Amino acid sequence: MAPDPTKAAHYIKALDEARCDGNWSAVPEFVRKIRKHAPDRTCLSLTAETECAIAKATDHSGAGRPSNAINAKDLDATNVLPKLQAAIDGETRFPEERFQAQVCAALLHWVLWEFEQAAAKLPNNLEQEIAQFDPDKISEWTSISALKAAVVKANCLSRSDDETPAALAIFDATLPSVTTPSSTRGAHKQFRVWSELFLTDYCILQSEALRSNERSLEDSNSLACFRSWAQYWEAMSGPVTGGYGYRGSVPRRQIWLEYYLALTTILELDLPYPTGYLGKVTNEISARHQLRIELKKAEAAYEALLISETSFPRADETREEVESFVRAVTRNWSILCGRGWNEQDLGQGGRESISRGVLDTLYAAATKTYHSTAILRCLFTVHLAVAEFDLAFKAFYSYLDLVRHGKARVDKTGHIEANLDDDGTVLETMSQCILAMCRYGGREAIEKARDIGNELEDWLSRLPQLKNSIENENTVPEEEEEVSIIHPKIKPHLIALSWQAIGLSQAHWSRITYDAASRTEIQTRAIRCLRKSLSPELGRTRDVRSLFALGLLLAERRDLTPAIEIVKTALISNKSADEDYGLYHGPYWQERSLVPLWHLLALLLSARQDFHMAVKACEGAFEQFRDTSVLFGRQDVHFKSEHLNDAEARDEKVANERKGLVDDMDDTERESILEVKMTQLALVELLEGPDVAVNGSSELLSLFTRLFGNLETKPTMQPPKTVDTMMPPKSSAGTLRSIRGSIFGSQRARRASIAETEKTTTPSRPQTTQTSASIAPTIQVTQENGSPSEKRSSRRLSSLTRRGRSESGKRHSLRNSSGGRKRAASTSSAGTNPHVPTVVDGEPYFTPGDELQQSEFPLGNRQASTASSVSRGRSLHHLESYASQKSRSTNFSETSASATYTISNPLPLIHFSHEHERRQRNALLVKVWLMIAGFYRRAHMFEDSKGAISEAQKLVGILEAEVQRDTTGSLSLKGNGWAERKGVDELLGDVWAELGNLSLAKGAPYLARSDFESALTHFPDHPTAVVSLSNILLDIYTEKILPPSAVPSLEVPENISSLSLQTQDLPRIAVPQHGLPSQPLGLGSSASGSGFSKTKLNHSSTTASSIQSEEKPQSDEKLPAPYKATSVPKIDRLASRDRAYGLLSSLTKLGSAWNNSEAWFALARAHEESGQVDKAKEVLWWCVELEEGTGVREWQCLGSGGYVL
Repeated sequence: MAPDPTKAAHYIKALDEARCDGNWSAVPEFVRKIRKHAPDRTCLSLTAETECAIAKATDHSGAGRPSNAINAKDLDATNVLPKLQAAIDGETRFPEERFQAQVCAALLHWVLWEFEQAAAKLPNNLEQEIAQFDPDKISEWTSISALKAAVVKANCLSRSDDETPAALAIFDATLPSVTTPSSTRGAHKQFRVWSELFLTDYCILQSEALRSNERSLEDSNSLACFRSWAQYWEAMSGPVTGGYGYRGSVPRRQIWLEYYLALTTILELDLPYPTGYLGKVTNEISARHQLRIELKKAEAAYEALLISETSFPRADETREEVESFVRAVTRNWSILCGRGWNEQDLGQGGRESISRGVLDTLYAAATKTYHSTAILRCLFTVHLAVAEFDLAFKAFYSYLDLVRHGKARVDKTGHIEANLDDDGTVLETMSQCILAMCRYGGREAIEKARDIGNELEDWLSRLPQLKNSIENENTVPEEEEEVSIIHPKIKPHLIALSWQAIGLSQAHWSRITYDAASRTEIQTRAIRCLRKSLSPELGRTRDVRSLFALGLLLAERRDLTPAIEIVKTALISNKSADEDYGLYHGPYWQERSLVPLWHLLALLLSARQDFHMAVKACEGAFEQFRDTSVLFGRQDVHFKSEHLNDAEARDEKVANERKGLVDDMDDTERESILEVKMTQLALVELLEGPDVAVNGSSELLSLFTRLFGNLETKPTMQPPKTVDTMMPPKSSAGTLRSIRGSIFGSQRARRASIAETEKTTTPSRPQTTQTSASIAPTIQVTQENGSPSEKRSSRRLSSLTRRGRSESGKRHSLRNSSGGRKRAASTSSAGTNPHVPTVVDGEPYFTPGDELQQSEFPLGNRQASTASSVSRGRSLHHLESYASQKSRSTNFSETSASATYTISNPLPLIHFSHEHERRQRNALLVKVWLMIAGFYRRAHMFEDSKGAISEAQKLVGILEAEVQRDTTGSLSLKGNGWAERKGVDELLGDVWAELGNLSLAKGAPYLARSDFESALTHFPDHPTAVVSLSNILLDIYTEKILPPSAVPSLEVPENISSLSLQTQDLPRIAVPQHGLPSQPLGLGSSASGSGFSKTKLNHSSTTASSIQSEEKPQSDEKLPAPYKATSVPKIDRLASRDRAYGLLSSLTKLGSAWNNSEAWFALARAHEESGQVDKAKEVLWWCVELEEGTGVREWQCLGSGGYVL
C-alpha cells in the first residue's frame, strides 16, 4: 500500500499522545504504522522505539532513574546507539525530532550509568536549543523531552562536586517551564512524572548546597524549588502522596523535610523572608506571619507522611526520624512562642493555638515510639507553656522514672541506649522542673522541688567525670581529663543551671519550712549553691537569675553590703552583643531583665537609709530604655476627634507605631514595672510626706491602666462622666478640692488652717503625663529640690521611715535618729560558734545567726567604712548579729570584671487563660488600691482612705463570687492553685487589716480589733493583722485602752477631731502596785524571776489605770455592772496578754515573718509584760538588727514574691 500522508500525520499525533500519557504498550503499533505511511521519518520512529524499550527496562512510570546500572544487552545498546546517532546526524527537516532523538540517546547512556557520554549527547545550552522552536507550534512531547534533558544533564553534572553550580543553574533556568505548564501539558502523565523527578533532584541538590553554604537562604529565590514542589502537589487536588516517586529516588517525605528544615533555618537565624515563587502576596500579612503559614503547611505535610509511613517499633528499635522531627518542632515552637515574636505575627489563636498544635504532634509521635524520653521531655515543656501544670509534672515524673531505670541499665550493661537522654539533658530538665515548681507552685510543689533538688545534687555527685565530692568547699568539682562514652562531658552552663536550681529550691524551702530552727542552715546552703552556679569555671558569673536570687536572699538576711555589691555586679556587666538572644527574649531583653535588679537595688539602698540614691535606682530602671516612648510607645498628646482616633486605631501601621515594649510583655514583667513605681511612691512619701504621695496615686493607677488595661470595674460611687473610673481621689496638698472632686464623693471640708499649712509647707506635686491614662506614663515622679530651706533633716527621714512603715503607731523608731550615719559591723566574736536556736517553753524558734563565714565573702582591699550604730553591754547568746557581715569585703573574687551579662532561658513563656490573667490582675489592683488607702490614711484623709479600701473590697468580692460560681473545683478561696500568689482569703485579710489600720488612725481601737479579728478569720497568719491585733491586746492588758462605754452618748460632735482633752487638767491617781500576778499564765518564769512595776510603763494620765477606783479589789468581789466598769476585768487582761504572745510566737516562726521587725518588737513587748525581761532584751537586740536592714517596702514585692525571675 502506498504511504498515506493523512494517516501518517494521524499516527504521528497519536504516537505523541501515547508517549505523553505513558501508554508504552501502544507505541510499537504506532511506530509500525508511521514506518509504513511515513518511511522518511526514520529518526522519529527509531527514537520512539528506543524510548519504549528504555521505559520497559526501567520502571512502569518511564522515569528511568538509574538506581542500579541496567545491562546493556537488555537494551541492545551496542546496536541501537549507532543507529540512533546516524538518525540524529541525518535529520535536517524536523529539528524537534532531532532534539527528541538527542535526549533519547542521552537517556540511554544515563540508564546505563554512562554519565559523561549522556551529558555529551545533550546540547551545551538547553535554553538556546529550545528557543529555536516556535512556542506556539512546539509539540507536547518536545516540551517533556526538554524537561527530561534538564534532569539528565543536571544529574550528570551534579555527580561532580565542581559542577554542582552548573547543575543548579540548569534547574534554575528550567524551573519556570515546570511551574507554569500549559493546560494540556499538565494533564499528561509523563509531564507529571518528569516534573516530580525534576523537582526532587532540584530540592535535594538545593538543600545540599544550602547546608554547604554554596547557596544562601537570603537569596529571594532560595525556596523556589521547595515552593514549586508544594505547588506541584497542590495541583494534584488530593492528599499528599507518600512513598517513592520512582525507583532509586528518595522518599517523598524527605523533600518535605528538606523544605521544613530550610524554613526552620530562616526562623532560627531570623533571616529575611524569601519572596521568590511565593505566589499571591498581600500587604495585609506581615513577612513573619507568612513564614508562620508556610512553616505550618510544610510541617503538616511531613508529619502526615511520617506518621502514616512509620510503624510502632519493637522494644529494641528506635525511631530516630520521629524524635528528630519532634526536636525540630519543639525548637521552632520555642521561638514562635517566645518573646521575640508578637501575637499578631502568629495569626489566629496566637501562642495558644501553636502550643495546642505542638501537643497534638507530640502525642501523635508518641504512638510511633517506645518510651521516648525526648517526647516526654517536650510534653513537659509544652504543657507547662499552656499552664497545664498537672499534666506537665505528670509527664516529668514519667520522664524521670524512665531516665532512672535507663541510666541504671546503662551503668550495669555498659551499652548506650539511643532513645535515652544524655546526662546534660537530664540535668537541664530536672532544673527546669525545680524552677517551675518554685515559680508557680505552693507549699506542696516547693517541697517536691526540694526533693528533686536533693536528687539532682546526688546525680551531680555520681557523675564519674567529677572527681571531687559534692560536699567539697570548692566552687565546682574538677573534671576528669578522660570522659567515658557512657557519660559524655556535660557543658559547664548546664552544671551552673543545676546548682542554680538546687539553690533556688533551698531558698524557697527556707521560706515555707515549719522547722524555724533550721532556717538559717537552709539559707546558708542555698547561698553556697547559688555561689557555685556563679563560678568562673562554669562561665556564668553574670547570670542575672543567680545574682538576683543571691542578692535577695542576702537582703532578707540583712547582709546589705554584699547584697548591694552583687546587684551592682549584674548592673555594670558588659552588655552582650549577641543578637540571637533577641529572637528568644524579645527586644531590649537585657534592659527588661534588669528591672527587678534595679528594684532590688533601690530597696537595698533604702535599707541603708540612702533614700535619694534609692530614688535614682528606681529611675534607673526606666532610664536604661533611654526614652519613655520605647517602653510605653508613642502617644499623640494633641486632641483629635473620636472618629479620627477610631480610624487610627484600625490602621495597623499607626497602631504598631504607638505600641511600646509593655504591650509585648507578659504580666510578670509588667508587674515588676508597677512594683518599681509603687516603691517610688513609697520613697516619695518617706522623703516628702504622705500628702505628696497622695498626688502620685493618680499616676500609679494610670500606669496600671496602661500596663494591664481597664478591668471594667466601676467605683462604688458614680463619679462625674469626665473622670476616669480608675482615677483616685483628687484631694491632695496644695490643690483646690471641689465637692465632687473625689470619685468617692467625699464632701467633708478640710479645715482652713490645715489647708493653709499644707500650702506653705508641702510642695505641690506637679502634674505629669501620668495623670492621664491615655498618655504614656512618665515614671520619674520625684523632683529635685535644690533649695536648702526645703531640705529635710536626717532626723525627719528617720521618723518618716517608721511613719511610712509602721502600722501600730505604738512605739518610736528603733532606728538611730541620725539616719545618714553609716553603720558598722558588730565586733561580736560569737559568729564563729555554731548557731543554737532560741528555746522558749522547750520549743526552738528562729533567731538567725552568723552563718556566713569569712570564706563566703573573702576579705578584699575594699573595707566597709561603717561605725557601730548600737553599742551593746554584753554579747548575745542566741541572737547573733547580722551586722557582723557588713565589715566583710563586698567584691567577689570569683567574678570577673570584664564578664559579659548573660541570662538563661530555662522556662518557656507561660500562656495563661484570660480568666486567670484577669483574676491575677484584679488581685494586683487590690494591692494598688490598698497602698493608695495607706497614703490617704497617713495623710489623715480618712474618708478617701475608706473609699479606696471599698474599691479594693469590691474587687475582692468579684473574685470571691467567681470562686463560689466555679463548678470545676479548680478555684479555691485559699488560693492554693498554680501560679496563684494570693487567694481570696488572703486578699480579704489585706482589706480587713487596712480597715483596722484606718480604725486605729481614727482612734477606735475596739473597732480596729474587730477588723483585725475579721482579717485573721480569713487568713490566720496575716502578719499585719497579727501584729496590730497583738498590740491592741497588749494595750488592753496594760490598760492603755479604755473599755468601751456600755451606754452610748446622746450626741456626737460634728467634728470629733476638733475636740481634745488637756491631760494636765485630769487628776492623777496612783496605780496600786498589787492586783496582778507577775507571772504570765501559761508561760514559764522569767530568767530573773522578779515581777515588774506598773509605774515603769510610763502610762499617760488619761489611761484607765489613772482613774480606776482606789478601793482594794477583793478576790471574791463580783464583776461590776457594765455601765459602772472603769477597767477591763483581770482575767480578760491576762487572756489578752497570753493570746498576743501566742499569736506573735507562732507568727515569728513562719517564713513569711521570721524577719518582720514589727512582729519581733511586739513579741519583745509581750515578753516584757510577762516579766521575761531577759528574753525581751534578746528579742529587742534582734529587732535592732532587723531595723538596720529594713527597706522602704517588704522584700516579697520583688520577683513576684519568690526568688525565680
